[in-house]
Formats: sequence, C-alpha cells, structure tokens
Amino acid sequence: MVRVVVVDDSAFMRKAIQTMLDKDPEIRVVATARDGREGVEKVRLHQPDVVTLDIEMPRMDGLTALRHIMMEMPRPVLMVSSLTTEGAEATLKAMELGAVDFIPKQLSRVSLDIIKIEEDLRRKVKTVARRRFRAPVARRAARPGNTPTRSRRAARPRPSGAPRRDVVAIGVSTGGPPAVQKLLSRLPADFPAGILIAQHMPAAFTGPFAKRLNGVCPLPVKEAEHGERFAPGHVYVAQGGKHLRIVQKVSRIDIEVSERPSSALYKPSANELMTSVAEGVGRRALGVILTGMGNDGRDGIRVVKQRGGRVLAQNDSSCVVYGMPKAVVDAGLADEIVDIEDMADAIVENIYR
Repeated sequence: MVRVVVVDDSAFMRKAIQTMLDKDPEIRVVATARDGREGVEKVRLHQPDVVTLDIEMPRMDGLTALRHIMMEMPRPVLMVSSLTTEGAEATLKAMELGAVDFIPKQLSRVSLDIIKIEEDLRRKVKTVARRRFRAPVARRAARPGNTPTRSRRAARPRPSGAPRRDVVAIGVSTGGPPAVQKLLSRLPADFPAGILIAQHMPAAFTGPFAKRLNGVCPLPVKEAEHGERFAPGHVYVAQGGKHLRIVQKVSRIDIEVSERPSSALYKPSANELMTSVAEGVGRRALGVILTGMGNDGRDGIRVVKQRGGRVLAQNDSSCVVYGMPKAVVDAGLADEIVDIEDMADAIVENIYR
C-alpha cells in the first residue's frame, strides 16, 4: 500500500487529489494539510511514501516546506504546479531542491480534466513510491552483463583528434531537469558537438527550463525554433507540445519544430528526435537516454544503432525512475550504462569514438 500525504491550501484541490488517488486500491491518502507548516507536521507524523505539495500556500510556501522535508525526512515529493511561467520557474526550482515530478494544477479545475489526469497521477505516485529514495551518493552494485557500466571517477582528459560525432540527442522525462542541468553544467565550454534535448514537459515549462539551463551551463542554451540552423557547441531544448527534429542539408543542418505526428504519446517525443538524428547524420549521432517513465526513445535509439551511432543510458542507481533507460538497456542497445555524475565525461569521450 502506497501511503500519501496531500498538502494544498485549496480545499477543492485536496479533495480532488484525494479522490483520484483513493480510487486505486494500492494507494491510500493518510492525511491532508492546508499549508506548508501543517504539511511538514503531517509528513513527520505519518511518514508517508509520497507527498503531493502545492507551491503557493499561506504561513509556509511549498518550496520552504520542501526544504524542510528534504533536510529532515527525504522522500518522493510531487509538486502541484500551475502551468504558467511563474509556476514553471517555481516547479523547476523545486525539482532542483529534490522534488521528483509535478502535477499540473490547472488540469484539475473541472471534472473533465480530472478524468484525463487520474491515471497519470496514480501511475506517477506508484512509480516514485517503488523507488528507494536515497541520497545521490548511494549506489547499487553493478549489474552482471557484457555492457560496461561506468562508475564515478575523476574527470579524464579529453581525447585528442577530431570528433567523430557532432550531434548529441538526449531523451529524458521524470526527474530530468536536475539530471540535464548536472550533465550540461559539466561539459567544457569548447564542447564541439551540438545538443538536442527532448524533455517531457508542458509548453509553458520548456522556455523557462532552457533559460535556467542557459544561466548555469557553459554552452548557450535556448528553446528550439523552427527553421533555425543547428550549430555546434549549442544546446536546443524541444518546445513542449511539439516534436524536435533535424533536417540534414548539403552544407548545414536545419531544425524542425512540428506538432506532427499528433498521435505520438509524448510531445516532444524522444523517439521522433532520435529517429530524425539517426536518419539525418547516421554514425555522427550520439543518443543519450536519461531518467524517465515508460520506454519513449527506445525505438529511435534502435535506429541510431542501425545507422552506426553510439548510445549511452543512465544507470539505475542515479535515475529517479529507471524506465526509459531500462528499456534501452534491456533491448541490448546501450554501448555504456553511465551514472549521471559521469555522463558529461562519457559524452565527451564518446563523440571522439
């Protein structure tokens, strides 16, 4: 049984979230709270498996409450976020502080929208509850198998010679913002390849996400725009609600941003990005799959391998959710399984291979 504490100053939201969760026989809401101070007390008292936490509350806001929870009794926290620029910035800050994901608050205002997110909410709660929440320094033993697993180590000098791969495609979902920030912030300022990122996020979040990354990373980071030219040493974040692809021309690579196919489960789709990069540049591609639920990216990564590219997958112990990387690893498509602490070094090394 997954035990949950719901913290929100809105009585409607508390009731809506509790109703959605209580429909699942494997989940039980053990307490609710009206503000951050009461929420911290309820978490301390009930020791739940998962907490849902609003951001804007009286007496103690969600970010302050999150800091207290992470310092005193760390556990998976899902933020309840408004889909606005301000809500996006606060949610990204919360994920930096340790929250694992978020619930879109505006989708819960009418009954029709509640029905749409019920299944996703319950799936998120059960998935993050199954993960043993632990500090980043904790590690699991390496899995047996033929694929090399890179453990934490001191940074190695960059290989000499010209890079063999000039396009890095990254697919990521739950737990992604802190992982992507850590990875990009550790790349050298003269990194010679361009980077494309498909992070599962709403449209209101990807612009602030790119802006936040641009402020802490040595490479220029921006939200991708349709028709712009892809440039080495730059990072392009897919727009929420749209797919990111590249088009290889005779002497340049153009970026394509499109809502098609509309039938894709995720927008942006890691599969769409990986397939586009594989078909566009072939063996010049490096595909990277980071933390996330489901298997988005696996089919596109298969095309990357078929066209001669290389593939890195984040390891189990450093993922918030070992779903997307696991799908790649289980399919035998990963050239290396890498801790997020070492991913920047691994990417640098692999563009020279």
